[in-house]
Amino acid sequence: MAFEPGNPGIEELLSFARDAVSSAGEKALRMYGKGDSGVKFDEELVTSAEISLVNFFRDRLNATFPGHGVFGDPLPSEDYVHGEKRYLWIFDPLDGVANFQAGIPIWGISLALLENFWPVLGVTYMPVTGDLFYAIAGQKAYWGETQIRIPDTGEISNESVLLTYSRFHNQYQSTFPGKIRNLGSTSAHIIYVAMGRAEGALLANVSYRDLAAAQIILIAAGGKIHRMDGREFHLSDYLSGQRVKEHLIAAPEGSFESIRMYLRRTGEE
Repeated sequence: MAFEPGNPGIEELLSFARDAVSSAGEKALRMYGKGDSGVKFDEELVTSAEISLVNFFRDRLNATFPGHGVFGDPLPSEDYVHGEKRYLWIFDPLDGVANFQAGIPIWGISLALLENFWPVLGVTYMPVTGDLFYAIAGQKAYWGETQIRIPDTGEISNESVLLTYSRFHNQYQSTFPGKIRNLGSTSAHIIYVAMGRAEGALLANVSYRDLAAAQIILIAAGGKIHRMDGREFHLSDYLSGQRVKEHLIAAPEGSFESIRMYLRRTGEE
């Protein structure tokens, strides 16, 4: 497809994003599971893979949309601008790095696009399973060519699923009646909520890159991310790149409180 760098249409941008993460996924698979079996976590492999994938994406972007920005570089002016400078891509080369280096298939590559700091689209790809998820902001969310929408599951039961982060048990006491699981990938947790595979996901120590694409997909599927005090979470508050230190819950719209009631921080009265 011939792209128009100065004024691309939404379908052109989405086509580029889908192709970029799919191609990056093929490259990542060559390094997948190749960690040193003699160590718990092969940081050298992960660092090498992330650098390689970031460089790959930058080369792909520069060849197609050379005037677009990349999150992590100095931010452009936050004033409204025209032309290519209004676009900012957020690329997460590996979400679920421990799984990636250990040969566990739940990890992904994500890409989101902002236009004058407003969300445009989000794409998440899980290379081992070949699952591609995407959404244009304000429209429908898709798993491949199948639309996904959070179903009305009713009350939480012993068959319900809550996804959590590692060391959750050290920080929370829970009365959640169903299954509590950690799959090791923030974006995967959010996507599974968007698919209706889990009632919610408790998120901690996440970054802008972790959330950018997955949140767009979640909202398009009928979900939201909230702070633990019930306020809606706005990712734009973290555009400078600092980590999100507060804990969050990704859940179907309107279901935050029904999940939060089962969680109590250790030490809370």
